Amino acid sequence: QVQLVESGGRSVQAGGSLRLSCTASGRPLSWYAMAWFRQVPGKEREFVGAVNWSGANSNYANSVKGRFTISRENTKNTVYLQMNSLRPEDTAVYYCAADSSRQTSSPLVNDYDYWGQGTQVTVSS
Repeated sequence: QVQLVESGGRSVQAGGSLRLSCTASGRPLSWYAMAWFRQVPGKEREFVGAVNWSGANSNYANSVKGRFTISRENTKNTVYLQMNSLRPEDTAVYYCAADSSRQTSSPLVNDYDYWGQGTQVTVSS
């Protein structure tokens, strides 16, 4: 199975930018569609965006569309989440996830088979 490790989370001012990384090991990243989710305490995990195995098809939550971009470098076994124009409401733990159905870019938590441990993003006003 694949192991996922997120990195890059930190505190940032509103309006700033941040890039998160998710590195896979154990199996090639190209075997999976990949997604980013986020979660704040007391709330359900929320879809941020997803990309199919090649990066050709992507899907984003309305709340981040136009501000966040997912990209992937399969040769480096890494997927990225570029976050621009950050807002305090983007504060959350961000998780990457892998879906064995390579062609999809599903927004559903239950479609993902593997998860990272999460990285904290804090946006201050």
